[in-house]
Amino acid sequence: MSGVSYFRQLGVATVMSGAATTTRWARRSVAVGIGSLVAWQATALVAGPGDPALLLALLGFVSHVVFGKAYALVPSYFARSLSPPWAPAVQLSLTVPGVALLFVDALGVVPPVVGAVGAALWAAGVVAFLAALAWTVRDNPTGAETGTGESEASRRRLDRYANAFVPVALAYVGVGSYQVLAVETGLPRVAGPGLASVAHLLGAGGAVLLVFAVGARLLPRLLVASPPAPLALAAPPLGAVGPLLVATSLGGGPGLVAGAAAEAAAVLAFGTAVLVLFVRSDRRRVGFYGVVAGAVAGGVAVTLGVTFALDGRPPAMVVAHRRLNLLGFLGLTIVGLVDQFYPPTVAEASWADDRTAGAALVALGGGLAVEVVGLAAGVDLAVVAGRGLALAGAAAQLSLLLATFRARPVR
Repeated sequence: MSGVSYFRQLGVATVMSGAATTTRWARRSVAVGIGSLVAWQATALVAGPGDPALLLALLGFVSHVVFGKAYALVPSYFARSLSPPWAPAVQLSLTVPGVALLFVDALGVVPPVVGAVGAALWAAGVVAFLAALAWTVRDNPTGAETGTGESEASRRRLDRYANAFVPVALAYVGVGSYQVLAVETGLPRVAGPGLASVAHLLGAGGAVLLVFAVGARLLPRLLVASPPAPLALAAPPLGAVGPLLVATSLGGGPGLVAGAAAEAAAVLAFGTAVLVLFVRSDRRRVGFYGVVAGAVAGGVAVTLGVTFALDGRPPAMVVAHRRLNLLGFLGLTIVGLVDQFYPPTVAEASWADDRTAGAALVALGGGLAVEVVGLAAGVDLAVVAGRGLALAGAAAQLSLLLATFRARPVR
């Protein structure tokens, strides 16, 4: 073998090894996220949807699934490969203990310094995540190079437009994580006190805007259909301005109304585009039903949000609004896409199939619906039953994911 051939093969092997490292740890991040979904539903059932549950929802579930899939999707959508490939391992080793410490601090069973340490670990992990993606796309920061193939050249304009909002979403992740640190340590805050501002910065600004941006590229390809252009173009900019306005105006006023209206318009535009895509497509995979259910839940959630901005916030419906956003819009959408990325049919277990995945989605969505009706009607038994059903759905989803990973280990 010549020296040139040897080093060429060595380079290919190194790239493959790096890709396997990234995939392995990114999958672990997704598994942590779905595990946190189970812990979140258990906490909501036992202790109610307070700060401990909110931390598990935002930082444990949503953020870890976002981390895991962003490592795979963002570099490829920017025509790059993740560098360094070990970044997911560093991030996960910091964010998991960070969430654990923040959770026990929120339970009030440890000294406040534990929460500060947890927030510092979380922030450090997010810095590792953002630094890796920033370094990866440093020569293509707005995504002008999209990696779109010639066979899909007609999508290139929308792909480039969607890419431009990814840095905005990642900036929200950074700002929202700083807000977590500020709330726990007394550093100057960028928005109001408490975790409500974190929910809008990290959840609505970071995760939801990433759903808009990445979804504009991903969903038309998965469903093999085209969305209505005005809706696809409207959701990202509205989703970019709304969360900041709401997070900085939670006390009320015109900023809150404007931000709530922008967020509502963005979610409704995206949700309508999803429904149109689904109708236009002849594909009916189980995960798509989760994305559609998430779009419907998001529409109900933002409608409630607008009424809060105009007419005040009844406590029970504030809980319903939060659950519809986190478990409904984000939760069902994420679980639906996880079923698409990691189809349960590849698992070797006899019970791991589309019917089990569908049952998990029905339990999650149905449990949420029963809970919201119970909150609106003031029927505590319905609230508890709905949360119990959602917990069962989350546990089933975690079992499916782990069975899928066992069937296809990354070497």
